[in-house]
Amino acid sequence: MLRLTRLALAVVLVALAGGARADDKAFEKWEKDVAALEKQDRDKPPPQNGVVFVGSSSIRRWDLGQNFDAKDYTNRGFGGSQLADSIHFADRLVLKHKPRAVVLYAGDNDLAAGKKPEQVADDFKEFVRAVHKELPRTKIIFISIKPSIARWKLIDTIRKTNGLIEALCKGDERLVYLDVVKPMLGGDGMPRAELFVKDGLHLSDEGYKLWASLLKPHLK
Repeated sequence: MLRLTRLALAVVLVALAGGARADDKAFEKWEKDVAALEKQDRDKPPPQNGVVFVGSSSIRRWDLGQNFDAKDYTNRGFGGSQLADSIHFADRLVLKHKPRAVVLYAGDNDLAAGKKPEQVADDFKEFVRAVHKELPRTKIIFISIKPSIARWKLIDTIRKTNGLIEALCKGDERLVYLDVVKPMLGGDGMPRAELFVKDGLHLSDEGYKLWASLLKPHLK
């Protein structure tokens, strides 16, 4: 019996180790992108106590200089990423800069990949824990998952996910839920076409101008 117990324990440990390696491997595809961002840090170190933007392509494609005057705003987004990716690379892309505020846009790709709202909300909580463990006073601003033309079929799931994350933000004064859903819808209740580029998913200059106008009051 003792021998069987030890064997079972060994099997569990091997399985856990294998799972960890599998999880690590899932993030390997981002190494090139993250390494490129780290090179930017070495070539031109961002200021400490600034504002770091992180998340998926809606962040990566954002030319912050077009919408903001502040020189201490740093873009560390990487396209196609999910919330779990921002958590995994938080120390390399966010924490080392010791930002006074973090602007996060993620969860859009998660839902498109089939993740449930509850899982996305849990990942948001994990991101918050990762940041506040090292930087307990840092403000985290979550830009709500946008209503896009390309992913309109997910709108109910998007609204549920946003609702869960908004509720989490209400419980902590260091967290801000920034609603972009209502401003991005037209009088017909559908996404405003002028806010998107041709693919119906990514933002146009007008879309970023809108986001910036909503975000600026929270960055003062």
